[in-house]
Amino acid sequence: MFGKGSKLYSIIFIKCPRCHEGAFLEANPYKLSNFNKVKERCPKCGLKYSIEPSFYTGSMYVSYAVGVAVAVAVYVLTLIFRLDLSIAGLFGLIVITLILTMPWIAAVSKIIWANFFFKYDKKIAEKVKSQQIK
Repeated sequence: MFGKGSKLYSIIFIKCPRCHEGAFLEANPYKLSNFNKVKERCPKCGLKYSIEPSFYTGSMYVSYAVGVAVAVAVYVLTLIFRLDLSIAGLFGLIVITLILTMPWIAAVSKIIWANFFFKYDKKIAEKVKSQQIK
């Protein structure tokens, strides 16, 4: 369920959706000089990450959903830890959390979007892995 071959693996480790070996982003999401810049191709299997111009525009919808999930998670955690916050305090905590996680949310949204369109290919993954060993 979580190992290579599952979409969850590609999403959590931000790896190529087809081979799960190559990096998906140019750099760490928090490196602001390359803010969530997606590589043109997978460095391992050669998959072109962008099907068409502005391909990742659709990831904004995914970003919205991930942002809402993060906000709900913050709210639930305040309930679990019984933090006595006013509405303004809770709102501030959620906003600060969203600002701090914005680069991660944008990166995860792009890899989730890519996983809608690209499928894991076991044969290509094995071929990439055998080339790494040599």
